[in-house]
Amino acid sequence: MGKLDGKVAIITGASRGIGKAIAKLFAIEGASTVCTARTMSEGNHPLEGSLETTVAEIRTAGGEAMAVACDVSSEQDCERLVKEARERYGPCDVLVNNAVLSYPITVRKLSVKRWARSFAVNVHGPLMLSRLVLDDMVPRRSGAIVNITSGAAVGPGRGPYGKIGPYGLGWSCYGATKAALERFTQGLAEEVYSDGISVTCISPSDVVVTPGVVFHHLVHNRNEPEGEPAEYMARAVMILATEPLDKVTGWVCYSQQVLKEYGLIEKAGGMGVDYPGSGFSQMGNVAAIIGK
Repeated sequence: MGKLDGKVAIITGASRGIGKAIAKLFAIEGASTVCTARTMSEGNHPLEGSLETTVAEIRTAGGEAMAVACDVSSEQDCERLVKEARERYGPCDVLVNNAVLSYPITVRKLSVKRWARSFAVNVHGPLMLSRLVLDDMVPRRSGAIVNITSGAAVGPGRGPYGKIGPYGLGWSCYGATKAALERFTQGLAEEVYSDGISVTCISPSDVVVTPGVVFHHLVHNRNEPEGEPAEYMARAVMILATEPLDKVTGWVCYSQQVLKEYGLIEKAGGMGVDYPGSGFSQMGNVAAIIGK
């Protein structure tokens, strides 16, 4: 029996990388998996990977999946995605907001249009999709929303600055969107707690060598294939999507931290293990703390 038998899951950014790994694991665990991204077919994007490929691999493995092309920055597209998922499989039980857009460009070179586009995909998309699936979850008093964040949400700290971080300069915009997503996660988690819905946020503990990471040359100082397999994130997201509400809701966390805590890996490292993550990842319940 799978952990997600009878459940309906929507995974954004499922054409490649982390999103693809999550979609495949969810399907193996019994979910009717709605895979969405902008790239429907191979060759429609400079990077390898497509929704058709992801769904074909899931079906070959005996899972159930459908592909829906969607630009998560479009409210109309988000509405259509959730509508098609409902018509095919029924109301949504799990939403994984994984789709992402990044421009590794310094602020002086970054256009306002690209700044706005980044927030539209990385923050507004999760907002719109969360609102839509909550219409399914709230009446049934169950459901899980998992947002995918990044170590980029952790800033470089106060100066003076000498040694540049591992990814170089140009991540102020991307990091800002992920910091916003983490704050959104905990705010929404508080709002829907009484409705029985968990909202969590998770980042890889170490860089995952996805096609996008390679494209942006984020492994140029690394000894590839070191790093973290996408399957670590998939397994950690599974935990967040299936654990009881009070165990996980509002948790901003890191993949290897979660897997180690749940006994799925023996050796863990990176963010959340060897060094602390973002401020949101370290916060307890503020109201409870103040109440003391």
